[in-house]
Order: sequence, then structure tokens, then C-alpha cells
Amino acid sequence: MDNENAQGGIRAAEGFHRYDGEKGMDCHEPSNFPTKDGSPSLGSFAEIEEQRIIRGNEKFHRLGWKRLTVVLFVEAIALGCLSFPKSFATLGMVGGVVASIGIGIIATYASYEVGAVKVKYPHVEHYGDIGRLMLGEWGFWIITVVLIFSVTLTVGSHTLTGVIALKNITQSDICAVIFGLVSTIILLLFAIPPSFADIAILGYVDIVSILTAVGITIIATGIHSSQAQAGTDLPRSDWSAWPKEDTDFASAMVAINNIVFAYTFAPALPSFLSEMHTPKDYVKSVYSLGAIEIILYTLIGSLVYVFVGQDVQSPALLSAGPLVSRIAFGVALPVIFISGSINTSVIARYIHGYVYRYSVVRYVNTKMGWITWIALVSVVSFLAWIIAEAIPVFSSILSISGALFSSGLCFYVPAIIWFVLIREGKWYHNHNLPRALCNGFVFLFGLGVLGCGMYANVINLMEESREGIAGKPFSCSSSE
Repeated sequence: MDNENAQGGIRAAEGFHRYDGEKGMDCHEPSNFPTKDGSPSLGSFAEIEEQRIIRGNEKFHRLGWKRLTVVLFVEAIALGCLSFPKSFATLGMVGGVVASIGIGIIATYASYEVGAVKVKYPHVEHYGDIGRLMLGEWGFWIITVVLIFSVTLTVGSHTLTGVIALKNITQSDICAVIFGLVSTIILLLFAIPPSFADIAILGYVDIVSILTAVGITIIATGIHSSQAQAGTDLPRSDWSAWPKEDTDFASAMVAINNIVFAYTFAPALPSFLSEMHTPKDYVKSVYSLGAIEIILYTLIGSLVYVFVGQDVQSPALLSAGPLVSRIAFGVALPVIFISGSINTSVIARYIHGYVYRYSVVRYVNTKMGWITWIALVSVVSFLAWIIAEAIPVFSSILSISGALFSSGLCFYVPAIIWFVLIREGKWYHNHNLPRALCNGFVFLFGLGVLGCGMYANVINLMEESREGIAGKPFSCSSSE
């Protein structure tokens, strides 16, 4: 009987819950009804469950477009920007600038299409729900599995960067596996807050961290370049407008894959929009982030490449010199761990929300909710650590993620989304033709990144293993 009343309370809350989108407040205020002797009635259990549901909805519907921009910034602008100078060194200045701006525009447009699904189909909460709309349950599980692997691989890249940073800062001979575990624990702790609005507060620290770290690197390499130009014994920068003479197709595609990875934020967009009180405002956030990314990435890639030249390293912070790189990595620690934790939260929210979609546990405001949430975050963090140890090369792990997963989730799938879910009328009608052509190009670009990118990754990993560049999995020395 108690369970029936509780379920009735849940249905009542779902059926009569009214949400005020402008204020981000819930307008339904239930009350408990005790019996004459003061003891709770059977119905009060339903009221308690209803209150928990309402409080949960309030907690998870607080994002406005400005906070969403901050969350997207933290999720998107992190490790990817540290690989740009190396990509510019491979592609040359002209190729690097064209790739940075071009891929940025394509990624921003594709993300716009992903967000448009949430506006048209309000019940969509995660990327997998979009897959269900297109292909039923098969579509849901395909997208879900791909998304889980993609985001977990991204968290693994943050774990690996944490290892590189900690070893660089401490100059210690402690086994890299130990640093990996420390990095994993820090990422786990930052991922415990279940609401993206709560994490957005840390986002401001994250923004200052990445901009300061990159700024230190640019200034240090710029001073170094100026001293070299003044006739000192320091080597001069050998940057070029064109690709290196020995650049082959595989190395060029790995560089492009790294740029693709840097613009990966579309997969998390539906999850973020589910917490917005006015989802249609997402357009402001997507365009703002796209503009910031394109400007920031192009400046970082071009400036550091000009100052350092062909010998620029990945992550770029390593190119600032021994002392300055230690300082830069110290400043960059917040972005390494906060951005990584947001990716952990994305995948944990995805799984937790699906498993407990019919229960108040999904709101993480009960004992069971917190236990299951922390357990899930721990599992995701541990899997990311295994990935970081199995692929201990920074540029390689970004390239694999960019080609295998970002190509679909960020490019050819959003293009399909427009044709299947958003388009109204024939694709060749005058009002649809411009978007049809744009999405057709995005689709072909995504397939190209998938096919050519994965071929390049296989060739690149074989060469790195043969030349001893790639470290051994679970070894005490980390490759950079």
C-alpha cells in the first residue's frame, strides 16, 4: 500500500508539475497532511516523494544561456587547444589557420543542429534519445555506446595530461602509474557534484586557469624568440607557411584529427540543454562558444608555432622551457581536472538518468541516489585511468578520439539529424536547400575524418611503436 501511494505521488508530480521557465522556479507547492494524532498518513509518503521530485527538478533546471556558455567553455576548451601548435607545425601556418577556422565553423554549425532537436522535441534529455528518434531502440544503444566510449576516452586524455603535468611540476622519478592514480582520484572528486549548474561555478576558475597557462606559454616562447632574433646563441624559430617537406598523409591527418577533437562539444549539448530553463536560448551559447574557440585556437596555434617553430611539443606547455613549463602546468591544473570532471559528469548523468528514469533516485537527493552516483563516477574515472595507461601518448589519444568518435557525434550524425528529424518538407525545396547543402557537406566531412583519420592513426601508432616514441602500457615512464 505504501509503495502504491508513493508511486501515485510520483505520477502526480509528473502529471501536475508546472515549471516556470522564466524564473527557473517551480510553481507547484505540495504540503503534507498528518493524521489527527500527528503521525504521518499513508498519503504523506507520496507527498515526500513528490517534494523530492520537485526539488530535484528545481536543482536540475537552473541553467541560463550565459552559464551554459561557461559550462560549454569548460567542457570544450581544455586539452584540445594544447595540441594546436603541434598541428600547425605539421600542416604549416596556412594549412593550420585554414583547418582551425574551417573545422571550427563546421563544428559550430553541426552543434546548432544537435541543439535544434532539443527545441523541437523537448523530451530529449541526452544524445541517445536522438538516436532513438531516428532508429528506435537500436539507434539509442548505438549512440549511447559510442558516446560512452567517446567521453570516457576524453576523460582518459585528461588523466594522461594530469600525469604529464604532475611529473613535470614535481620533477620526480615516482612511477607514472602512481601519478595516474592520483590524477584519477582528483578527477573523481571534482565530478561528484551532480548538477551542471554547480560545476559551472568551478568553470570560472577553469577559464582563468587555461587562459593564464596559455598566456604564460605564449609570452615565454615570444621572449625566447625575440632573444634568438637579437643574435644570441638561442636557436631561431624555423616556422613555415607550408607543411614540412617530410609530411605524409598519415601525419597530416593526425594533425587534423587533433583539431577535430578540440572542437568536440556537440555530444554533451543535449545533456546540458536538459538543465536549461529556456532551451531555445542555446543558440546564443553555441555561437558564442564557436566564435571564442575559433579565435582562441587560431591565436594559440599560430603564435606558439611562430615563436617555437618545428620543434614545438604537444601539449604545447612543454615548449615554454623547463622552468616556465612547470609554472604553466601548475597554473593549468584546474583546467586539466575541472574540464575532465565535467566530461565524467556528462557520462555519469547519462547512465544514472537512464537507469533511474522512473525513480526519484535520478535526482541524486536521496541516500540511494548519492551512493549510486558516487559509485558510477568512480567506475567511469577508473575506466578512464585504464585508457590513459593503455594509450600513453597525448597526441595519439586525442587523434584516435577525434577520428573514431568525434567524426560521427559532431559531424555526420548531426547532418543526418537534420535530414531525418528537423527538416520540414522536401530537402530540395527553396527554404530547405541551403541547409540541405550545408548538412550534405558536413556529412561528407565527417565520413572523411572517420575513414582517413583512422587509417592515419593505425599508421601513426605503428611508426611510434617502431621508433620508440610510444611508451609501454602501464609503464613507469609516460610519453608526451
